[in-house]
Amino acid sequence: MPIEKILVVEDNEFMSKEFAHQLRERRYSVVTAPTLAAARHQLGKDEFDLLFLDLTLPDGQGMELLQELQQRPQRPLVIVITGQVSVQSAVDCMRNGAFDYLTKPFSFEAVDAALEKADKFSRLVNVNRYLNHDRGAEPEGELLGKSQQMEQLRQLIRKVARTEATVLIQGESGTGKELIARALYNESPRANAPFIRVNCAAVPENLIESEFFGHEKGAFTGAFTKREGRFELSHGGTILLDEISEIPLQLQAKLLRVLQERELERVGGTRTIKVDVRVISTTNRNLEEAIEKKGFRQDLYFRLNVVPIHVPPLRERRDDIAYLAGQFMQRFARKHGVHVDGFSSAAMEMMHDHWWPGNVREMQNVIERAIILCSDGEIIEPRHLGLLAVSAPAPESPRRSPLGRIVPSGPQTQFPTLSELERQHIMAALAECNNNRTHAARLLDISVRTLRNKLNEYRAETSAAAVAE
Repeated sequence: MPIEKILVVEDNEFMSKEFAHQLRERRYSVVTAPTLAAARHQLGKDEFDLLFLDLTLPDGQGMELLQELQQRPQRPLVIVITGQVSVQSAVDCMRNGAFDYLTKPFSFEAVDAALEKADKFSRLVNVNRYLNHDRGAEPEGELLGKSQQMEQLRQLIRKVARTEATVLIQGESGTGKELIARALYNESPRANAPFIRVNCAAVPENLIESEFFGHEKGAFTGAFTKREGRFELSHGGTILLDEISEIPLQLQAKLLRVLQERELERVGGTRTIKVDVRVISTTNRNLEEAIEKKGFRQDLYFRLNVVPIHVPPLRERRDDIAYLAGQFMQRFARKHGVHVDGFSSAAMEMMHDHWWPGNVREMQNVIERAIILCSDGEIIEPRHLGLLAVSAPAPESPRRSPLGRIVPSGPQTQFPTLSELERQHIMAALAECNNNRTHAARLLDISVRTLRNKLNEYRAETSAAAVAE
């Protein structure tokens, strides 16, 4: 986290006061302690990000405190200050956990350089800690496809990536929205800075504000330490707000302020923190419909939708199906150590005709399953895919695949809308799971919150239709 609170442990009263004054001028919160006992007392009642520690104090050696701090799970960085110029002394301090070493007398230019180095180090440690914890969320693979739609999408990514524009990526589940976000980041001038992802649908509603903006110690029950939010972690880099439609209305106003002013306050805090962040958002919902239903702020939508990117579903780029199937076959054959000789014409025709409601993610799962079921040296046949042949969708009596997916059938004139098809798909999944929402959400590869919101929409639509009648 950035350096905010500093403890100066120095017995020279004049130097301590001047040091504290200079640090406060630089907008740090500063506490002073003239002895080891006073320093231990301050450390016991508050948290500090940085200590300036004199080695020689009236009641002992600063090295004792330095060694004690290394036993703490949450410990501040320590910059040792001393008039004893000795190579051995410096080496001993570093061995015992000191971050840096300043010899008296020192200029405040040297202090500023040490503070800048400590701040960068602290941010880097925090970002690495977050990335190690969130490593499983990183998607595999790259943006695949050779169709005209995908070539146009790549051209748009290259054009937008080099700008600082806020981007809204819209598309159905499984179309690769996060891959597009990472492509925008990788080709941007911020590619060497943090890329922080927030899955807005996966964070509990009572914690999402803290996830976004961080919190101060004691801000709420369980807030035992100060914590940076995702926006602070993203400082200088890019933040991805995945499934932005799922954030509650009360948080949308605060998010709007961050986008407009590039500043925030932590939960329970009063200090305004400036952030330099590029924002990329994704959604699988129609935000304009959500605005009409008062579920999403229009002003926030305008701020997010500076550059819109629409990701076409797989059924609208069928030229990519054979290419994607071949790529996934090679990938999963290597992964599972199975040699297959390609697809039969019947299997390829079945994949070409399938509706692919789960898009590219569904195809990955289908091909991986086929590789696992296929014997070494075999050709992938329809029986390995586990799909049913699909003609045109029919809204009256949709059939379901073995996995609970809608398998549309009927004449072309009865083609349903996407929203109706989605509704049928969700209701079929619920039926497959005996109305267990958790299992249905897992089957649909969406969050329980997204499923709940969809069901609330359907109930509202049914009520409105009943009133109209």
